[in-house]
Amino acid sequence: MKVEIWSDLVCPFCYIGKRKFEQALELFPDKENVEVVWKSFQLDPEMKTTPGESVHQYLAKRKGVSVEKAKEMGQYMSNMAKEVGLEYNFDIAVINNTLAPHRLLHLAKKYGVQNEAKEKLFAAYYTAGKDIADTDVLIETGTSLGIPADEIRNMLESDLYVDEVREDQYRAQQIGVQGVPFFVFNNKYAVSGAQPAAVFTQVLDTVWEEEKPLVEIAAADGFCTTDGICN
Repeated sequence: MKVEIWSDLVCPFCYIGKRKFEQALELFPDKENVEVVWKSFQLDPEMKTTPGESVHQYLAKRKGVSVEKAKEMGQYMSNMAKEVGLEYNFDIAVINNTLAPHRLLHLAKKYGVQNEAKEKLFAAYYTAGKDIADTDVLIETGTSLGIPADEIRNMLESDLYVDEVREDQYRAQQIGVQGVPFFVFNNKYAVSGAQPAAVFTQVLDTVWEEEKPLVEIAAADGFCTTDGICN
């Protein structure tokens, strides 16, 4: 089974949705046969970093609310994150354009460590307050997973994987993604949002039952082939 997940690294529901999906996947009997692929989605592709601007100030400006209201929204998300064992520290979060870290995730896929890179980038942004668009932070993240530093630096200094990020975004538009996280199971079933683990469990079970191969329990004698030969 293949599960494709569209998300942005600065979407608080996306980290929570990741954890809820993982809770369901951990209990899924055939989890070893589930391939998880992270797809890029930028909530604000044109974002420009404003030095000294806090996440609260950015959110207030983007949502058209007061800074105090933005802080309340952040606290609400932090409380929700705690319910699944995550720590959100919006007071120290560094807002930035997410193109570079999405490109790193495509490189990480090449090395088979995409899910691990996704987790590290989420934790760096929400918990540690790191600038996940910073070259040094991305090199630190990638090398901790076995990706050569020179390859990461060369990727960031070029346009490598920019088209892949854009293609993910375009495909999301084509299949009608209105928000993230957005989960697609075997290109057949979709789940939108950070749904409870029980929802993911139900979909995993449904898709597996529909898609699993038939098991042949008897062969050789007592059957007819399509060319009319019976044994």
